[in-house]
Amino acid sequence: MSLPSKVKIVEVSPRDGLQNEKEFVDTALKIELVNRLSAAGFVNIESASFVSPKWVPQMADGGDVMAGIIRRPDTLYSVLTPNLRGFEAALAAHADEVVIFGAASEAFSQKNINCSIAESIARFEPVAQAAKEAGVRLRGSISCALGCPYQGETPIESVVDVAQRMLALGCDEIDVADTIGTGTAKRVGQVMRAVTEVVDPARVSGHFHDTYGQSLANILAAMEAGISIFHSSVAGLGGCPYAKGATGNVATEDVLYMMQGLGIETGIDLEAVADTGLWISQHLNRKSSSRAGTALAARKAV
Repeated sequence: MSLPSKVKIVEVSPRDGLQNEKEFVDTALKIELVNRLSAAGFVNIESASFVSPKWVPQMADGGDVMAGIIRRPDTLYSVLTPNLRGFEAALAAHADEVVIFGAASEAFSQKNINCSIAESIARFEPVAQAAKEAGVRLRGSISCALGCPYQGETPIESVVDVAQRMLALGCDEIDVADTIGTGTAKRVGQVMRAVTEVVDPARVSGHFHDTYGQSLANILAAMEAGISIFHSSVAGLGGCPYAKGATGNVATEDVLYMMQGLGIETGIDLEAVADTGLWISQHLNRKSSSRAGTALAARKAV
């Protein structure tokens, strides 16, 4: 299959990228991060999370972040909502899209939320119904779709089953997420082809972590399987607090550089994103995990 001429990049650093930070990131810094990303041209930014501060304290200021950002027309500002209380907070914060999530791994589901996959998805029925009634876009994320820290490789039929359940809930878009970054190109192709037999490829996205350095190859394999929506995080920020060994998301700068080289349109300013990656890394007192971002910064410094 030929590659797409255009892809949508969902920037996840304000939520998925920062949620694992041990030191609390100042609300003003989170707001500026979202604003910088908006200005760079992203059409979808995962901006906050309305989960219990007890479980993810870093995301306790979601309402303040959503209230403080400068909204760019035609950009979706998404938030994570695990339950009806979270959805109500998201609605009050004028979120454009709410995100629900469930694992494709039975072991991961049992270990982390003490229930089966089917039970975990069923818990989102009130949220999905409320979203539809309120006219809010609904996205479903399938975690551990390519591997699990407890059971190893995830069966493809499990991923397809969760995708069908999320479709039945009314999800407008479904993320296939390699939460621990163990996926490889061949397996990604197999999983994506299986999922797109039951879900329109235009509604499926790839969410890859770069634990084993396979993310760019996995994105290419996903594009060859008909996928044209991908998640990434500026400077490669991120990691799942409940998945041991999971490093950051694939770096947005690296994805944009690859897309540029392939002649695939993104509508995003790579230079602005690279500058943002350098800026947020400095504020977090670390080096950027983006190879392209680091190289672009070095070139600019010469």
